[in-house]
Amino acid sequence: MSKNTDTLAAGSVAGDLRLVNVTKRFGDFTAVNDLTLTIPQGSFFALLGASGCGKTTTLRMVSGLEEPTAGRVLIGEGDITRLRPYKRPVNTVFQNYALFPHLTVAENIAFGLKRRGVKDVKQPVQDMLDLIELSHIGSRKPNQLSGGQQQRVALGRALINRPRVLLLDEPLGALDLKLRRQMQIELKRIQTEVGLTFVHVTHDQEEAMTMADTIAVMNHGRIEQLGSPTDLYENPKTTFVANFLGQSNLLPGKAVGTVGGDGEHVQVTLDDGTRVLVPSARNCAVGEQIIVGVRPEKMSIHASAAEVPAGRNVLAPGLVTDTSFVGVSTQYLVKAAGSEEIGVFVQNDGAQIFRPGTEVVVSWDPSQGFGLDGRQDIDAGAEADLEAAS
Repeated sequence: MSKNTDTLAAGSVAGDLRLVNVTKRFGDFTAVNDLTLTIPQGSFFALLGASGCGKTTTLRMVSGLEEPTAGRVLIGEGDITRLRPYKRPVNTVFQNYALFPHLTVAENIAFGLKRRGVKDVKQPVQDMLDLIELSHIGSRKPNQLSGGQQQRVALGRALINRPRVLLLDEPLGALDLKLRRQMQIELKRIQTEVGLTFVHVTHDQEEAMTMADTIAVMNHGRIEQLGSPTDLYENPKTTFVANFLGQSNLLPGKAVGTVGGDGEHVQVTLDDGTRVLVPSARNCAVGEQIIVGVRPEKMSIHASAAEVPAGRNVLAPGLVTDTSFVGVSTQYLVKAAGSEEIGVFVQNDGAQIFRPGTEVVVSWDPSQGFGLDGRQDIDAGAEADLEAAS
């Protein structure tokens, strides 16, 4: 073993996690296809995608549970591609936690230290119990814990060895919705306190956006788009990302020119003949075929065209086909002229609620829309979103 590999195995090398031209094939099936990715040291990074997109296979190649067909995996300048899993400065937290039922919480956490031959584990274990906020139940067995508490124990057991990278494979998938949201906040708090690199695999868009500094949206073994949660949501580059990450109204049309100073907006004629504007800075279309995208919460609904403020894009006439009151907002489906049903989410601030069958007008500020290449499948990502949610 090289000196560089020895150092990595000892867990003393820091640096970014890098995947360079990584490919993984299973027979004729390519699970990960020529993936190059840099995950900055100390960041909370999410690999987001539906089942079968390659995210878990990517995680397993970092952990050493799968060997790449081609490419390299590095931490800093150290190549860990061929290292055995136990010699990598990497630990994994799985969805099933895999706690030892016959050991107490404290003993589960101490297990890794004792395995490495550490004699005095009392203080490190106590520090970890404090970090995961379970000091009061260190003597309990796993079967006496809630799902959230078990998840924290699994996290503490992985963190106590101070890995350079912590891999999280759908760690919150077994928890109910309320507890899952609480644990999202807790995981982010713990990651911030320990300052380690967390790589989180999930199919849950809200989970990724809540915790991650950076998200890579994966599709068929490739990264569809990478960026901050805000950037991915506000500026999707493909129909897949627009449909998979949240909800989008996508309206096909043709770009017919630019308007405003320095071509500030692209003028688009939708398929029904309606003219709308899209910011040139948020337009990814090449050529005249374009898909105009607008998030449902960016749209407004009006009783008549007279109520629409000047300068807004307008779809009319429209017919409300469904009205759903969900507490913080009322969510409408509207069949607008020449389009499929579009979603409009309106904050519940005392405004009029429109019932199904009501004729309405839908509008949005041009700055809130985005343009996508019209040659794409307009429904890409929609089925993946449903699959991920199931």
